[in-house]
Amino acid sequence: MHLLPALFGLLTGLSLIVAIGAQNAFVLRTGIEGRFGVVAPVVVICAVSDAVLIVAGVVGVGALVDAAPVALVVIRVVGAAFLLGYGLLAARRVFRPAVLLASDASDASTGLSARRAVLTALALTWLNPHVYLDTIVFLGSVANRQGPDERWWWAAGAVLASCLWFAGLGFGARILRPVFARPSAWRVLDALIAVVMIALGLRLALGA
Repeated sequence: MHLLPALFGLLTGLSLIVAIGAQNAFVLRTGIEGRFGVVAPVVVICAVSDAVLIVAGVVGVGALVDAAPVALVVIRVVGAAFLLGYGLLAARRVFRPAVLLASDASDASTGLSARRAVLTALALTWLNPHVYLDTIVFLGSVANRQGPDERWWWAAGAVLASCLWFAGLGFGARILRPVFARPSAWRVLDALIAVVMIALGLRLALGA
């Protein structure tokens, strides 16, 4: 009986997370570079952050989020500035594309550093007010409709969805490495990332 709410939570979690967004675009780009020491912490940060937010929603933190509109406004402004800045950097990379060499996977001097990747993943996760609304408020409210015991099975399914998605996206992106040996492929990816980041940044800035 508990497997049904867990499956429902898994499917609901996937329906929210499997979309082209700032966080997913960053995980994909990091995964394509293929260095385990950079990809692994990014995947862990995204998955654990989702788990924390989902659990917070189940225990009723959603009411606090609804009662703190000023905090969400501050997060929205800072998040919009970050997304716009990251989007502009991605747009600049369109004209200066990377070239992924076979040695890049083991060369710590190429690509994004682990520290910078971690900070970017944290910012993309926690500076987006929609993350709080989607996970704490929406997922939390759906979970709490399942009953006192079933809600934790539902939450477990939603957490599993995040873990599976980010692990698959981050580590599975290595399959695309041969494609991204060409600078033109990086141009397309960074152009897509620039559009996503700038669009989301403008959406936040305008309060949408």
